[in-house]
Amino acid sequence: MNGPSPQSGGAGGPDPAAVSNMFGRIARRYDLVNHLLTAGIDVRWRNRLVRAVAATSPDRVVDLATGSGDVAFALRRALPAEVDIAGLDFCRPMLDEAERKKNERGGGANLTFTFGDALDLPLPDAGTDAVTIAFGLRNLADRARGLREMHRVLRPGRGHLFILEFTQPARWIRPFYFPYLRHVLPRLAGCVSGDQAAYRYLNTSIEGFPSRESISREIEAAGFEDVRCQPMTGSIVTLHQARKSSAIPRHRPSR
Repeated sequence: MNGPSPQSGGAGGPDPAAVSNMFGRIARRYDLVNHLLTAGIDVRWRNRLVRAVAATSPDRVVDLATGSGDVAFALRRALPAEVDIAGLDFCRPMLDEAERKKNERGGGANLTFTFGDALDLPLPDAGTDAVTIAFGLRNLADRARGLREMHRVLRPGRGHLFILEFTQPARWIRPFYFPYLRHVLPRLAGCVSGDQAAYRYLNTSIEGFPSRESISREIEAAGFEDVRCQPMTGSIVTLHQARKSSAIPRHRPSR
């Protein structure tokens, strides 16, 4: 089953409607394909993210682009039961998968899944201790706006941002990695998911994504400080961390 691949949106990123449509088509087999294509290493990447979040002892965590909820469920297992965890996504079929998994696994009243656009979060200012986004920053139509929204909802001084994303790999792995992305991954994923076009988009979105240094500068430009990045698995993936300053800005960033 195929559909239109995401094209450039109004701010240079992918078209939101096409992204939502694409993820909706692959929602039921999304987890299976992820584990298959990464040989299960995606679990280790998410666990690294969760450990970093837990180290900040948050009371409320918001997981953006939560998809089928893997990060939210991992957070639920790692954090105390009283910590409030909200998973937000703008793709209804992916949220349906997250709800289905919650019905099977449990998670308690403090784990919720809600429709929400990362570019216009339905959240109050300065009410969140930690914002996570795993493999979703790449899909935002306007990264700068999304990062400003993440900054807005975090508590000054206490609020932390965690971004897990594919980035440009180390030079030694590129001769193997890029051919895998271009030729093997779409075919393999297409056989399992029935939608090869969606995984061609994955390839192009990864190859065209900025370096971890560039993303760090974008995070700083959104108003964050203490920006750090931790490359993993030959720099295929990077965990970015940052903190919202306790200082009150003179002017609220434009949205």
